[in-house]
Amino acid sequence: MEEKYLICEDSLEGVFTGIYEAYALREDHGSIHLQVGEEENLRLFAVYRRIEADSGKAAKVAATINRRLGQEAYLDICRALASEDGQKGEAVYKMIVCGLRMKDGRQIMGNLANTYVHKVFELSRCTRNEIHHWKEFLRFQELENGILFSKIGPKNNVVTFLAPHFADRLPLFDFVIYDDRRGIFVVHPKSKEWYLVTDKEFEEGKIGAYSECEEEYQELFTFFCHKIAIKERKNLKLQRNMLPLRFQEYMVEFGQ
Repeated sequence: MEEKYLICEDSLEGVFTGIYEAYALREDHGSIHLQVGEEENLRLFAVYRRIEADSGKAAKVAATINRRLGQEAYLDICRALASEDGQKGEAVYKMIVCGLRMKDGRQIMGNLANTYVHKVFELSRCTRNEIHHWKEFLRFQELENGILFSKIGPKNNVVTFLAPHFADRLPLFDFVIYDDRRGIFVVHPKSKEWYLVTDKEFEEGKIGAYSECEEEYQELFTFFCHKIAIKERKNLKLQRNMLPLRFQEYMVEFGQ
């Protein structure tokens, strides 16, 4: 049987559009595969088709997932698609196929014996853990213009999960969260809704200088963190287990 590979963009909208098109083919799902992004080595005797993201088609797939599989499964899928794993599109697609075949699709995430369900579960858990870490380790710094700025470098694309958390806690502040790995900004004007901006050519020098108060507090906070440390009880291995180096790079207290 001829294998068909649908190539979609690396986004929630792109993958959901790919799933819509896979069902539109009305063929055996075992011979259809969903691929996120381009692949270097093409397979012999396989047909490749590029899928353009379509918000209308993606919305229909999202509605079906919520209705048939439930909101919890939908959130797991969203978190899985925020992962950097190259197999996430295939896993989500085949998991949805499995869920829609079940009598009660809302039980799908309990079917961990299924390879694709297990894959989605693992990816979702990994992303969820990173979201939890960034909620704790993210540091805002005040600029001269009063905007709170934070730079992060997450493994997975988690800024859209962090934005609601901080918008809820800082509704009266202008703040920006910058993902320097992907060139994505979360922009939150005070008392308004947050939105996303993409600028992969962004130069960090454009953000301006820190406020005088910010520099003073950074110095005090760094001094405090170093001062309370007990040299005899220093345990770098334990510290890195609790606070990996990839987070320390973006934290004020480790800057000096």
